[in-house]
Amino acid sequence: MSLANILVRLGLAVSLAVAAASHAYLYVHGYHHIPMIGAAFLAQASVSFALALLILIGGPAWLRWAGAAVAGGSLVAFVMSRTVGLSGFFERGWDPAPYAAVSVTAEVITLVLWGFGGRLWLRARQTTSV
Repeated sequence: MSLANILVRLGLAVSLAVAAASHAYLYVHGYHHIPMIGAAFLAQASVSFALALLILIGGPAWLRWAGAAVAGGSLVAFVMSRTVGLSGFFERGWDPAPYAAVSVTAEVITLVLWGFGGRLWLRARQTTSV
């Protein structure tokens, strides 16, 4: 495994853990009272922490896809909560600050690293098949 792949794996683990920590904090500090939304925050935090750990210790590549799916889903839910609502739940702007910005940044970084890791994989595959 190349240094670039190791760094991508480490970056994915860190970005997933940061997003998970932000969601866990918000769950504990008030969101657990919101029907459906509280459970979604708890599930997002739990799954993201688990994926971060498994990616960090070198789990299979499909875990990276799962991490990207969780991050992408969280971003979609964030946008929905600020536009059309999510199960009757609405928020405005970047509240709760700074956790909204931290989560969105971490999730975008997760998607960027996932895309970069996929390009590395494709490049390695093309050079070995020639």
